[in-house]
Amino acid sequence: MKRERMLGFLFLMLVLIGTGSGFVWNYLQFHNKETLVISTTTSLFDTGLLDEIKIVYEETHQNVLLAFISAGTGIAITHAMNGDADAILVHSPSQEKLFMEQNFGVDRRIFSYNFFVIIGPSDDPAGIMGLNVTNALSQIYVYGRSLNTSLWISRDDRSGTNTKEIALWTQAGMDYDLIKEEPWFLSSGTGMGSTLQIAGELELYTLADIGTYLNYYSKGLTTLQELVSSDATLINVYSAIIVNATQVEGVKYELASDFIQWLIDSDAQELIGIYGQADYGQSIFMPATSVLQTQSPSDIFNWIRDNAFFDFNGTLYECPPPWRSDGYTPIIPVLMLKMEQIVREIER
Repeated sequence: MKRERMLGFLFLMLVLIGTGSGFVWNYLQFHNKETLVISTTTSLFDTGLLDEIKIVYEETHQNVLLAFISAGTGIAITHAMNGDADAILVHSPSQEKLFMEQNFGVDRRIFSYNFFVIIGPSDDPAGIMGLNVTNALSQIYVYGRSLNTSLWISRDDRSGTNTKEIALWTQAGMDYDLIKEEPWFLSSGTGMGSTLQIAGELELYTLADIGTYLNYYSKGLTTLQELVSSDATLINVYSAIIVNATQVEGVKYELASDFIQWLIDSDAQELIGIYGQADYGQSIFMPATSVLQTQSPSDIFNWIRDNAFFDFNGTLYECPPPWRSDGYTPIIPVLMLKMEQIVREIER
């Protein structure tokens, strides 16, 4: 019976070769590829950037298929911990650090940045236009409580955007867990796109990443306006981390390492830098490699360092030594001391 099946299969293949050799070739090529699974944040996926990256990477790496799982950062990290991904692309340094401290991640690379923005109705009822972040959130808090009706909406979903939002409310002196129970504060529990649509329909304020906001605004999916931006505290840093193969079974470390190296090299960095210009008139993601290599512009470098580097034994690192594999080479050869240490050295 097995022999008959094999002969039948060979006969079918011969027929296909005779009538559609291109189909057979494509089928065999597809099944000879290795799939690299990357768990990623919605703000990268929803803008279409990863579609472009997939096309370009697969053209030059014909043995690899890129597969992206899109979710908020917290869920993306959970996928990786459960063995469902080989690498993660995320934007929440505090969650990334915990992921690596728990021995789930190695070889972290910062590959891009942009900014979060506070958006809201064009008439700006709370009067936050032009304020810094802390004053804007304080104003929303006071105005929302005075109205006792919906004014702000939060993703409230453990995403990188939500983590940033919690930090900003804390910086403004508010307890996120308390204020989210008040009538003026709504929780969507959904991704950025859905939250933007709800905010637009109800004319609410919210925090968004600039990429998703511009994507939705350009398509007429939201009429909300950018009201607070270009603040150091609003920088949004994207990192790539390989899942630790010694902790999680089945991780394709070499494939992941090759992809992330490509992501921080010049061709991919150029792709990242020009993405969005044709549709939005501006870049929605900025390449980070040159900023880290040259430490210029100095203000952007300092903002990335202060918001997204990790403190290990008093020194700030993109990826601290305990979380590096043997082949990892730091982009920044000279380690930066923390500011307090620099001041002490000067005072000596």
